[in-house]
Amino acid sequence: MWVLALCAPLGLVVAQKAPAPPAQPAEAIAASEADDPSRIVLDVTRVNILFSVTDKKGRFVTDLGKSDFEIVENKKQQVIQQFTAESDLPLRLAVLVDTSNSIRDRFRFEQEAANRFIQSVLRPREDRLMLVSFDSVAELVSDLTDDVVALEKGINGMRPGGGTSMYDAVYFAAKEKLMMDQPRDKFRRAMVILSDGEDTESRHTRDQALEMAQKSDTVIYAISTNITRDDTEGDKVLRYLTEETGGQAFFPFKLEDLDQSFENIANELRHQYNIFYRPEPLKADGLYHPVTVRTKGRKDLVVRARKGYYAPKL
Repeated sequence: MWVLALCAPLGLVVAQKAPAPPAQPAEAIAASEADDPSRIVLDVTRVNILFSVTDKKGRFVTDLGKSDFEIVENKKQQVIQQFTAESDLPLRLAVLVDTSNSIRDRFRFEQEAANRFIQSVLRPREDRLMLVSFDSVAELVSDLTDDVVALEKGINGMRPGGGTSMYDAVYFAAKEKLMMDQPRDKFRRAMVILSDGEDTESRHTRDQALEMAQKSDTVIYAISTNITRDDTEGDKVLRYLTEETGGQAFFPFKLEDLDQSFENIANELRHQYNIFYRPEPLKADGLYHPVTVRTKGRKDLVVRARKGYYAPKL
């Protein structure tokens, strides 16, 4: 999204190295190989926003064009430079599964639903999916892969027990995995959280987890495991994380509805648009900038998009 690669030495420029793709699990990422020293990456400050559009009944609207949308940043309308339907872009997806004691009695059913979701959404040789379980600590169960058998083995091998470190799981998946594939605008990034949203043991805060998801251009979806029909603090957290990143939270009150929630997410991942624009005025200040994507004169439509982005700092 943000970079232009040049392979020749330049004069006085503001530059930074591009991160090397991970060659091993998260624990050893810091030891990855250095980049080619002749490769310079310059910030070109182009923002991309992945989003979906539905009607009031929740049905996807897929026949809109560039002229149907407008984008506003800092109360100023921006010029859309590129507009595409991006359902075919390779997907980088993290599935985060709550394995704490709070979900023990319904965990087997959740495992089965997650396995069916993986089978339905993953396209071999194009998409990659990773699994993270979290109880008292967040654990990488399976690295990004298109191997459905390995992913199913990972799901089936999870066992519930301990506290809940959901924010740590979100932070890890976004920072150490999802933001690694470059260039960013060539991939879609999403995260699915299966949890009651109640965090008890994370080292990172809710807003630190959200910030890392935003910096990695990751859309968060959530499926609540709360079946009490009470609107809990955990449910509010799941809504917050998903709404801020352009995703959606689902609240299946019956375990039998889990499959439908997963299918709703899979459908949304197949029906997305992408907008590119260059912010005006340009502010490479490292701060968060609110953005609104909306349809022109179509109050009957609902746009789900992230609410802003972090600018690079030069």
